[in-house]
Amino acid sequence: MSARPGVKTRVKPVAFQGARGAFSEEAARQLLGPRVAVLPCERFEDVFRSLAEGRAEGAVVPIENTLAGSVHENYDHLQAFDLPIVAETSVRIVHNLIAPAGVKFRAVKRVFSHPVALNQCLDFFARHPRIERVPFYDTAGSVKMVLEEGLKDAAAIASSVAAEIYGGHILRRSIESDRRNFTRFFLLRRPEYARRHPVRAARNAPWKTSLVFSTRNIPGALFRALSAFALRDLNLTKIESRPLRGKPWEYLFYLEFLERADAPNVQNALNHLRELADFLRVLGSYPKGA
Repeated sequence: MSARPGVKTRVKPVAFQGARGAFSEEAARQLLGPRVAVLPCERFEDVFRSLAEGRAEGAVVPIENTLAGSVHENYDHLQAFDLPIVAETSVRIVHNLIAPAGVKFRAVKRVFSHPVALNQCLDFFARHPRIERVPFYDTAGSVKMVLEEGLKDAAAIASSVAAEIYGGHILRRSIESDRRNFTRFFLLRRPEYARRHPVRAARNAPWKTSLVFSTRNIPGALFRALSAFALRDLNLTKIESRPLRGKPWEYLFYLEFLERADAPNVQNALNHLRELADFLRVLGSYPKGA
């Protein structure tokens, strides 16, 4: 049913973890446009629950970083919540030194940020040993705190989006030690939304499918499970193991491969895997991000 003329419909936001201006918000803008409405959440579990309970229309979550590796907690949440992956994107992580307006670089004695961000800027701190590194719970949150408290001897490390949102001044741009620093993000929807709004892409665009499965703890079980994909010439792009709760020293396997879930060879592979797996669930099929 469409809205009546002149009646505005309330657009539900997209949830992400962190304060406004987090790299997750940058990912949301890449996926859904610069004017996307957002819902910042304190914890990753809050992000998943906000979407599952209908307070958000989508969720953007980081899944892996080229330097820090996988975000293991979010793999666990993908299995625990029935929220399909419908898109992915990658954000180059550009760390900027941000301070209140009027604060000069020579006045900065402390820099706040998330510990991962601080560790990704070690070359900068080596060049400026007078500056103290101070861990904070969030990159964008550190900018918000420094500006709200009006600190005159401090700065924060975060994205340019955080500087834009909180009115900070960028003292130094791109201070990360490794420019090949990217984080991959998933866009999640509720199942009913995904059914009503199927993902569309260019005719020849490559697709990915993500799934999770477990096997019996016997010799050769994983080898036989993976053969279901090798026999159909499916290109695996990632495999991640996570502990299976309630069964010590047994594991869930998260798998990604290049192809649509509804392709005939994929359907054959999934039917083959079902014969071998104790548990299997497709987490999503979506266009491959750049």
